[in-house]
Amino acid sequence: MSDPESVPELVTLHVWRIAPAAVGRALPRMAVDPRRLRALPGVRFGKLLGTGTGTGFGPGDADLTRWAALTVWDSPAAAARFADSPVARAWSGLARAGVRLDLRPLTSRGEWSGRRPFGAPAGGRGTGPVLALTRARLRPTRALTFWRAVPPVAAALHAAPGLLARFGVGEAPLGWQGTVSVWRDPADLVAFAYRHPQHRAAITRTETQRWYAEELFARFEVRDVVGDRTVLGWVTDDGDPAKGERA
Repeated sequence: MSDPESVPELVTLHVWRIAPAAVGRALPRMAVDPRRLRALPGVRFGKLLGTGTGTGFGPGDADLTRWAALTVWDSPAAAARFADSPVARAWSGLARAGVRLDLRPLTSRGEWSGRRPFGAPAGGRGTGPVLALTRARLRPTRALTFWRAVPPVAAALHAAPGLLARFGVGEAPLGWQGTVSVWRDPADLVAFAYRHPQHRAAITRTETQRWYAEELFARFEVRDVVGDRTVLGWVTDDGDPAKGERA
């Protein structure tokens, strides 16, 4: 088995869209499938995640018709077997649409559940689309000030040049949340992360307010997108939803 904190060759993000009528069957899966995902051969780290719009992080932001699995693999061969696993078959059976993103870690800072799941990548900008992942566990005493700070940053992100997709992710309805955003190229991500005033102000407040008990920030090269991109809310370069677009 690989060093659990070495840089993985492949990380996958599976996202499924289910019908509202299937929500009652999806919720019990969230109780049993996280453990089953982590137990699959070749899985170094795995999280089954709920999603939201990304405009806030309270229960009202949750999207119960979209679910995700983030998985760090020992090898591409192990990842290729996921589609035949009980976890994948269960979610594919519930889904009316799905998409898989194949990712290569570029940078990663912080921890998730006490681990560094993406190791310590050497850096680099990558080529083509990049995905940014943020994940945090809030300090309960700081949650209210954090939630109040989210809307201005979310509004700025929505209008950011080069943004292809964005949504919230979380392991629980409250206090354990993050964001996924996909950008046309690294320059667009850097421009928003380090130059946009709303985001820079949020970074400063993160340091002074001590919102997080644990946090992780990672950036990935998007190597492939397979499936229905509309599940991600993907937007084409001309600003129109990429309805039915498949890689």
